[in-house]
Amino acid sequence: MSDLKKMYTTILGDSFPMDMTISFGDQTLVYRKRTWGIKMEDGSIDERGIRYGENPDQEAALYELVNGNLTLGNCSFIEPGNGLVSAITVEDMLQVGKHPGKINLTDVDNGLNIIKYLTDKPAAVILKHNNPCGAAIGTTLFDAYNKANRCDRIAAFGGAVIINRPVDNDTARLMAENYLEVVCAPEFEEGSLEILASRKNLRVIRMKNIDRLADFEKFRFVDFKSLIDGGIIAQQSAVNSIRSIKDLKPAIVTRKGQEYKCDREPTQREIDDMLFGWAVEHGVTSNSVLYIKDGCTVGIGTGEQDRVGVAEIAVHKAYIKYADILCFDAYKIPYADLCLEISKGTRDKAEKEAIDAQVQKDRANLPGSVMISDAFFPFRDGADVGISQGVTAILQAGGSMRDFETIEACNEANPKVAMMFTGQRSFKH
Repeated sequence: MSDLKKMYTTILGDSFPMDMTISFGDQTLVYRKRTWGIKMEDGSIDERGIRYGENPDQEAALYELVNGNLTLGNCSFIEPGNGLVSAITVEDMLQVGKHPGKINLTDVDNGLNIIKYLTDKPAAVILKHNNPCGAAIGTTLFDAYNKANRCDRIAAFGGAVIINRPVDNDTARLMAENYLEVVCAPEFEEGSLEILASRKNLRVIRMKNIDRLADFEKFRFVDFKSLIDGGIIAQQSAVNSIRSIKDLKPAIVTRKGQEYKCDREPTQREIDDMLFGWAVEHGVTSNSVLYIKDGCTVGIGTGEQDRVGVAEIAVHKAYIKYADILCFDAYKIPYADLCLEISKGTRDKAEKEAIDAQVQKDRANLPGSVMISDAFFPFRDGADVGISQGVTAILQAGGSMRDFETIEACNEANPKVAMMFTGQRSFKH
């Protein structure tokens, strides 16, 4: 174990070249490796790039696009001069005790990938291992971050927070109560950095281009996937085209000459949650199912092989996280610690029983939520999971041979459940 700890504190050598060139036929893209000169504890300046890759025994490098304009077919890809994560300078690292690792940067990047669709209101996304564990919009930044953090206080431990408004002192104090790896924001108001400095190992990054994130909605980039044989799959990056109610489609299908139509129309609140949820879905590993309520995630299920399973996992997580936040509100300790102390005889089991009863009564805050699926439901069983928990609306891609069964599930529910189609998947692997 001591050797593993040493690995995480050791900076690997950097064998990657300073420049990288990729040619697409007669078009060329030029990349420059990003390095940072960070002042060490002994006063020396250590100039190097990424600390390590996904694991501490993997060398890694970050490259910024610095030259070349790529057009393939009808798609013109993002041009140089639009840097976000790849353009972070040492001056942007307002608080940093060590060079960032690959996971820190990819978490920030995926947070930006989500929050670029949420620029109209204060928004916060907390990520862990490149998946959101909580996302919310709010009336203020404090409100948005507080709601996002309360979605999954457990997973937020050691997470990366991406926000779209300057950090004020009240929000900074709330952040400082947690152990976080990264806070990334467009700016930091006077006094907020001193508050965040109480967390010694927290990386604080100022990213001014967050102010123009809406511009990135339509930008495409080349998405590379490297294969174990050295091959590469290149694709256009995904674009979320579900941005308003005009982009939603009614849940209507015809099967064997019979039309099936969802009886209930969604309310404005449900539509707002559909649009918010689809934006969050854009950054969640597939197969995924989300439960959204009042501009906030309630349960997030990620990366499962079957859709009914991920719907059930998202419910299970919602119940666990709801019990934890109730326990933390009441006793300022995690639910797991309460259970442990009860098993040791140092706390009254009635405390746990009261929390469990409240969770069951509230059904983990799932009733009234909107269920989001990143693709169609191949069977109605996935939708039935959400309906059984009290969801009032569903947003899914549509296009299944059994869409009529899912429509029937919504119409048979009491009360009836609204459903809309996107006509678009939102897969992410």
